[in-house]
Amino acid sequence: MILNIRGEKIKITDAIESAIKEKLKKLDPYFESPNEITAYVKICINGLSQTIEVTIPTKRFTLRAEETHEDLYAAINTNVDKLERQIRKNKTRLNRKLKTEISGMNMNFEVSEQEIEEKKIVKRKELEMKPMDEEEAILQMELLGHDFFVFQNEEEDCISVIYKRKGDTYGIINTK
Repeated sequence: MILNIRGEKIKITDAIESAIKEKLKKLDPYFESPNEITAYVKICINGLSQTIEVTIPTKRFTLRAEETHEDLYAAINTNVDKLERQIRKNKTRLNRKLKTEISGMNMNFEVSEQEIEEKKIVKRKELEMKPMDEEEAILQMELLGHDFFVFQNEEEDCISVIYKRKGDTYGIINTK
């Protein structure tokens, strides 16, 4: 796996790089051609806590995990375990897609009954969207007590999703 490691407020030492490389090798068996996969790793320091974000984009989907811990090496271990759990937990879904479109994943591994968990849609909603600006959408989201809000963005002339981010900030996703 090709690694792209960057640090914010931290110098990436050889020891950190080799620890990340060693742990991410654990994921190689899940990919048909791990040498063609690039893992983007970002390490941030915020006070005493250290956060590691790992994003692995493939041709048809993206694996991503984030972990915060006081010990960077513990965060690395937990992060890779999360990524492996994501792959194992979603093996059935990935297999269905694999038959039709996804290539690059090696699905020759066993999954225990505990790990098989089918997610089902249990509720559907229909929204009546009136055009509004981003400030009004934030107000609506806050009034509803939600973490996100879908609205017709009158400024961008598209459907948008506004969402809460860590640190009391907001993000917006616009459709094309």
